[in-house]
Amino acid sequence: MTDEWDAVVVGSGPGALTAAACLSTAGRRVMVLERHDLAGGNSQVFRRRHQGAEYEFDVGVHYIGDCGPGGLFPTILGALGVGDRVGFRPLDPDGFDTVTFPDVELRVPAGWDAYRERVIEVLPGDADGIGRYFDLLHAVARESRDRMLPGASTPTFDQWAGRTVAELFAACGLGERATAMLDHWSGLYAGAPSQTAVSMQALMVDHYMRGAYYPEGGGQVIPARLVQVIEAHGGEVRTLAPVERIVVDGGRVRGVRLAGGEVVEAPLVVSGADHRRTVVDLVGREHWSAPTLRWVEQATMTVGLVCAYVVVDVELPGPNTNYHVFPDYDLEGMYRRLDGGDAGPASAAYVSLASRKDPGNRHLCPPGHTNFQVMTLAPRGYGFWGVESGPAQGGTYRREAVYRERKALITERLLVAAERVLGPFRDRIVHLETATPVSQERYTHSTGGTSYGYQHSPAQSGSNRPAHRTEIEGLWLVGANTVAGHGIAGTMVGGVRCAGEILDRPLLVEMYMGTRLAEPGSVPADPLDFDPVEVCRGSALRARRAAGRAARAGAGAGVAAPRPSAG
Repeated sequence: MTDEWDAVVVGSGPGALTAAACLSTAGRRVMVLERHDLAGGNSQVFRRRHQGAEYEFDVGVHYIGDCGPGGLFPTILGALGVGDRVGFRPLDPDGFDTVTFPDVELRVPAGWDAYRERVIEVLPGDADGIGRYFDLLHAVARESRDRMLPGASTPTFDQWAGRTVAELFAACGLGERATAMLDHWSGLYAGAPSQTAVSMQALMVDHYMRGAYYPEGGGQVIPARLVQVIEAHGGEVRTLAPVERIVVDGGRVRGVRLAGGEVVEAPLVVSGADHRRTVVDLVGREHWSAPTLRWVEQATMTVGLVCAYVVVDVELPGPNTNYHVFPDYDLEGMYRRLDGGDAGPASAAYVSLASRKDPGNRHLCPPGHTNFQVMTLAPRGYGFWGVESGPAQGGTYRREAVYRERKALITERLLVAAERVLGPFRDRIVHLETATPVSQERYTHSTGGTSYGYQHSPAQSGSNRPAHRTEIEGLWLVGANTVAGHGIAGTMVGGVRCAGEILDRPLLVEMYMGTRLAEPGSVPADPLDFDPVEVCRGSALRARRAAGRAARAGAGAGVAAPRPSAG
């Protein structure tokens, strides 16, 4: 390894790791610094052991789209030399999402035409408006891709992309019932129809119309493959390395300073950290222009998420689908209450069954069990949780009475919603824990504990979001808050585009044209005991953990144990 780096990447979310992998394969020496003990950001997993059983839960990868031949994820991973190391299992193509209201249910199939027909079957009285909605939304999605071509004509995109979804629904003459059914996607970007740009919904729907998938081996597999690419090309991923400051001098970046005082110098820094914290905390207000500071101060984050992680000791029957469970049709009212810090009388919920999606993953749960997650949107702010400040500012929360009470309230609502679609399972629960936006902030330092970054309103979508290149020379941005958007797909695309701008190459176009940035043989073969979690510890922590295991094994055998390395 070396103390001389061409680039330092702050954080290890999918966007940060993708940018680092692209730069590494282009010959740049890259150091990735992650405050947690595991790389991956919202694509990581966590594991629990209870009475001899192991359970694994995804933090953010519940399903992704466009994973078929020539799709987004195979294209990016293939160009980086690891496309043959990530498999994708399809969800039910005739109903990868099941949308449930008190009086009606909709199974969402892959394919724009099939989806349109299915909605009209459920709501035949709204057929004309539904047809117009699909015509416009599909055109916006199609023309958004055409815009990559010089001189392309995109009239529908130009007219509608920057308007709200609520305006689109109104123009199509759709009432509350139809709009709620067509807007079940809002849980994937946490915005009401009146708060969300049409471009966001068009791209989200189009992404899944190409099929819904789940990565074999869980969400941790994707960052593990990116870590392997970085390490194979002379880079390093260092965990347990919190960055305290991005060093700026004379209007250009000089490197970073870690919490322990170590300085890593580099002429290029890519921050995958929360945008607001990057600007205010890591760089400092004194280095930014007044317009940048005003944008950060006025921008609105999305609301956070609450997620219950559940394992039951029975195989719950049913199709390989996600469930979106709504108590009523008033989505605008739901978001108004959440924005006001009120959970309301009932919770909408998203139910994701990991053990149906990836039955071959031995870490999920023992045979004969079901591993699933139940999620909902959370009220905005700390007030609902009874805390004054978040853990990123040193605030405590886990033992606070109000916090525990509110977490128990939302957990109960989530279990009620899940039993609507899965049937009774309370007496079969063997593991249950719940994470809140405060938990999210603890691990990722995202502002307000949001998983989705800045709200995708017209004023904060597309080119209105922070660009990858900043006004500070040598400082670049990736992640959910930037121009490419949130989610695994958005952040990975952003990572490719950011690296492409740095290298002055249209990398994403090159990838789709078949350019290989790395050959498969450049990444060492997996060991027999390959574990994506262990790969994402980074080389230094892996070495320390291996030395610790060897020491314990030697001590158990009654022989002298090797001393851990100082690395």
